[in-house]
Amino acid sequence: MPNHNNTQRNPSVVIIGAGMTGVLLTIKLREAGITDLTILEKTDRLGGTWRENTYPGVACDIPAHMYTYSFEPNPDWSHRFAHGDEIQQYFERVGRKYGVTDSISFNEAVTSSVYKDGKWTVKTSKGRTIVADFVINSTGILHHPAKPEIKGIDSFKGKMFHTAEWDHNVDMHGKKVGIIGTGSTAAQVIPEVAKEAAKMSVFQRTPQWVLPIGNKAITEKEKAKLRKSPVKLQLLREFYNWAISQLLTKAVTGHKVQNWLFSTICKRYMKKAVKDPVLREKLTPNYKVGCKRIVVSNTIIPAMQRDNVNLVTDGIVEINETGIKTADGQQHDLDVLILSTGFNPVAYMRPMELLGKDGLHINEAWENKIQTYRSVCMPGFPNNFLMLGPNSPIGNYSVIEMSEVQTRYIIKLINRWRSNEFDAVEVKHSAVKRFADYMRAGMSKTVWVGGCQSWYLDGDGDPILWPYTFQQWEKEMAEPDMQDFDTVNFPQELVPRKPLKKVSA
Repeated sequence: MPNHNNTQRNPSVVIIGAGMTGVLLTIKLREAGITDLTILEKTDRLGGTWRENTYPGVACDIPAHMYTYSFEPNPDWSHRFAHGDEIQQYFERVGRKYGVTDSISFNEAVTSSVYKDGKWTVKTSKGRTIVADFVINSTGILHHPAKPEIKGIDSFKGKMFHTAEWDHNVDMHGKKVGIIGTGSTAAQVIPEVAKEAAKMSVFQRTPQWVLPIGNKAITEKEKAKLRKSPVKLQLLREFYNWAISQLLTKAVTGHKVQNWLFSTICKRYMKKAVKDPVLREKLTPNYKVGCKRIVVSNTIIPAMQRDNVNLVTDGIVEINETGIKTADGQQHDLDVLILSTGFNPVAYMRPMELLGKDGLHINEAWENKIQTYRSVCMPGFPNNFLMLGPNSPIGNYSVIEMSEVQTRYIIKLINRWRSNEFDAVEVKHSAVKRFADYMRAGMSKTVWVGGCQSWYLDGDGDPILWPYTFQQWEKEMAEPDMQDFDTVNFPQELVPRKPLKKVSA
């Protein structure tokens, strides 16, 4: 029965970013009765990663039926691993269905976000000033392309671009193409570009372990079955969740049987699939399987053995007007140079100016080490949350699942504010330290400390991932431990109260 004696405040919330997480937050906050939302997006469309990355072969390496919101399954994926344009269409469809798209302020970036006395003052690129009770940074992990610092990089006279800034006006047909990098993105690009290029030179710093799972097409008959049976669709999602969490995630977080299984598969595949022993040696890593993100592909190894593909393992000395010079003295002339050099994974909400309590700047707070509490809360920044912060990427797991767990956690904290328990909530420094110690203890058992360089590591060489299972993370995020937070109630005249809203129990 409705409880008419129960009243709650309706907070004003600014959501920064309208990618997968921003769309999710908008939907779930509204469902919780939080309706005073401002959603700011720096570009002209929602979608985040899948809006930005349009390179040939772009796809998700998480099974498609698992890579959906739990409340919005999709029976119409065309492949086991969804292509980027399909994923973008999915998020756009969800945005329209739940009334998110029309609520987004597009082409409006946040320039500054400043806290004082329980309120955040957010300023935007359009000159707007917004005062809010809460700010949620859903700015994503991989959205600042990392350009390599190589001598002479600005001197190249041909076409050069990063994979996240793909120039679709460049015709690769019959051209001499170079690509720097051999990670997951490059593994998708190389097979596609190699079909068109006269010659393709792949500049490899570190070889990658490859898990040879093909991107199976899903037939119309199979789609029809899933449309007719929501139960079958849910079971398929649960199967993939189980497979990733119990096999692949455990393989990289210290579970010996699972690690042996994937190590055996990857090593045997490399041995059997690469016929040339010299090429095989160049392509075979000398670090543990999973230390860098495993490349899920059955097309990259065949592509590397094409007659028009040349693997270059000598270090790059410089980039000049006509191409790349390597440490062995060779000049590799190129018409097109592709930078598949990844992203800055620890930029998060920056470069916007973020000032917390007592004028604390985010760059000052993170000067020595980027640390948060449970990936979400930052000391010195009350009523401010970071989605998918450090230690939230979980071994090859779906970031959508992670965002849903974090969204529930944040809503529980906001609901305490709504019930007048406090006006400001801030994580304690001691809680951040305990969490960091907990992460450090778990990391020692993972493969990420297996002697390789990857985006998994911060500037100190410490992994920024979650070192335990997804189930453990979900359990620990089920309810905020309020002993880890400081809360403040301000005088009525300092923080004017909005009229209380009656809610149903």
